Formats: sequence, structure tokens, C-alpha cells
Amino acid sequence: MEGEKFSNAADQLLIERLQAGDAEAFTALFQCYSARVARQAINLLGNEAETEEVVQEVFLTLYEKANTFRGAAALSTWLYRLTANAALSRLRRRKRRPEVSMDDYLPQFRADGHHLVRPVVDWSQDVERWYATAELRQLLQQAIEELQPLDKAVLVLSDVEELSNRDIGEMLGLSVLAVKARLHRARLFLRGKLAVTLDIPPLHPFPRGSV
Repeated sequence: MEGEKFSNAADQLLIERLQAGDAEAFTALFQCYSARVARQAINLLGNEAETEEVVQEVFLTLYEKANTFRGAAALSTWLYRLTANAALSRLRRRKRRPEVSMDDYLPQFRADGHHLVRPVVDWSQDVERWYATAELRQLLQQAIEELQPLDKAVLVLSDVEELSNRDIGEMLGLSVLAVKARLHRARLFLRGKLAVTLDIPPLHPFPRGSV
């Protein structure tokens, strides 16, 4: 998405037609982008009913605010930003489970700042292996659901949607540095959480001389 003005010339033409009141242009845009908007929403929400609501909200916004779109970003970027923010709003409204302390599952450090211990399970380096069975998929999803809404959104947009840190920042109103920090912390939490859940010793000292 980076550096695009429109996804392609067809998008530009359809937007111009929609701005002129052409209902068929709206139908064409919906057919082109609704599946991708729904995929992003379901990845963030994990709920089909809420996903349908987000899709409706995103395309209602497109219809009502088409005249405000000036092509400063790709149409796809704009739609995905609307999707991410609509999903994030729903995540924040959900009744939260008892809060989990992320610090209980993060690496520990010595007074000099070097690692003291670290989780031995690094799920982020082998996602396909973790998704090999329904049981492990469920464990991973449960761990993801324990993240704060914004941390979950950053993680999903990066590791599932494979968006760049810059695009994620633009979608969620974060700096690139903030995205990196939240992503790193969320991955460490999941790594430690899975180690504990799978009854693997979650913390393991580094060998002497390693950092």
C-alpha cells in the first residue's frame, strides 16, 4: 500500500462515479473490497455477527463520505483504516475478562539491563506449527484474546494481515515506534503465556556470555 494514490485506475474511476451519485459504482466497489474488509474484521474480532456489522458500517461510511475522499492514500488503505477502527471500537466495548498481568509472562532482566531469563517458546517464528492442531489454535487464540484491544489490533494487523508498521500506525493513530513497541511486547507475552499453558518451563537462563 505504501506510496500508492489509488489501488488502480479502476478505483479512481469508480470513486469519481460514486461521487457523481452512480449507485452501480458503489456496488462494484463493494464487490471488489467487501471480502477483504470482512477478512480483516473477522481476524480482529473472531465473531461473524460483529464482522457483518463492521462490513456494513465501513461501506455505509464509504457511501456517505465518498465526496470527502481525495486520493491522498490508496482507497484500500482508507477502507482498511475504517475497518480497523470500527473493529477496535467493538473490542473496547466488550466485557473484559479478569485482567491478566503481561509482566508475569515477559522476560526478566538483571540489574545491569541484560536478560536474566526468557521464554523458550517462540510461537512467532513458526506460526504454521502452532496452528497445526485445533487444540493449539485454540490456545493461541485464547492468549491473543487476553491482550489489550490496541495490542491485539497491532499484533493481528502485523502477523496475520502482514501489514507494515507504517500502515498499522496510520490505521490506529500510532507512531511507528509505538507500533514496534506494542508488537514486541505482545509477542513476548504470547510466547510466555503459551509456554506456561503448555506446561513447558516458561523461563530459561541465557548461557554465560550471551545477551
